Amino acid sequence: MSSKKKNSKSSKTSDILIPEKLYFRIGEVARLCRLPAYVLRFWETEFSQLKPVKSSTGQRMYRKRDVESVVRIKRLLYEEGYTIAGARQHLRDEGKTDKTQVALPFPTHSPANLQHIRQGLQEILTILAPRR
Repeated sequence: MSSKKKNSKSSKTSDILIPEKLYFRIGEVARLCRLPAYVLRFWETEFSQLKPVKSSTGQRMYRKRDVESVVRIKRLLYEEGYTIAGARQHLRDEGKTDKTQVALPFPTHSPANLQHIRQGLQEILTILAPRR
């Protein structure tokens, strides 16, 4: 018996290469992500992260960020087995953790170092001050 892949039609999201373009039409995104266009339109109603702009003719224009969101949603739903509600919550939680800012590692100066810096700055001021 030959062993076949479980669903050879749908491929891994890691196989998707997004070209460097400003905008993608819905058909291009559908081909890139191997999804029907109606799925993309449905996901727009379900996921607030997915908001393509519309051209003057009403054509949906996806930015690279939108295409990356589609890939992420597809991975969550098709590969990781999330429900739509679960994927929505996961992306919402993911967005919250991205917004927390990490503290910058400022060097701590001892009072002696600060006194030395202050003295150097005062010497510079005396040099730059007009002489009378």
